[in-house]
Amino acid sequence: MATTVLRVRLIGGERMDLTYADGDISDEDQLVEHVIATLARDAGVLRTAHGDRLVVLYGRGVAALEVAPRGAVL
Repeated sequence: MATTVLRVRLIGGERMDLTYADGDISDEDQLVEHVIATLARDAGVLRTAHGDRLVVLYGRGVAALEVAPRGAVL
């Protein structure tokens, strides 16, 4: 299971760090490609986590995405 941390900048200017994992994908590069492809679709939705909270990320609200396999750079 691959896991990565995404730093997401929303259209409104807010930023948040989210964790995304997929049990069907074992390679982090494939996971990143999956995230990009999902958010690029009109109806793209990802189920992510922010700490213990579930965060549903809709592609139409994302302005930018940074990927850090070892965690977001703070």
